[in-house]
Amino acid sequence: MKKLSIEKQNDRFTRARLRVKELKGFYCNIFAYCLVIPFLAFINYKTFWEIKWFLFSAIGWGIGIAFHAYRVYARNPIFGHKWEQRKIEQFIREERENGWN
Repeated sequence: MKKLSIEKQNDRFTRARLRVKELKGFYCNIFAYCLVIPFLAFINYKTFWEIKWFLFSAIGWGIGIAFHAYRVYARNPIFGHKWEQRKIEQFIREERENGWN
């Protein structure tokens, strides 16, 4: 029984570590966006301001950040952690019923 709780703790630690890694990547993405887009706007302003080409980068990268934010912050109710846990338990039950060790 104690081994199971240690495994659950390790599983929680692994998930928490993965979540921190995802958040760090998201924050780095936003930081880079906040540095690069104004720089591109400055270059665009100094070279040829009639066509605001930096907006293409800003919009495209912004869409990418929106998807990244959804992946990091949105909880997936269909294939979330509870679903994974139920499937793991189902497979373990099936193995026990079939006599696999």
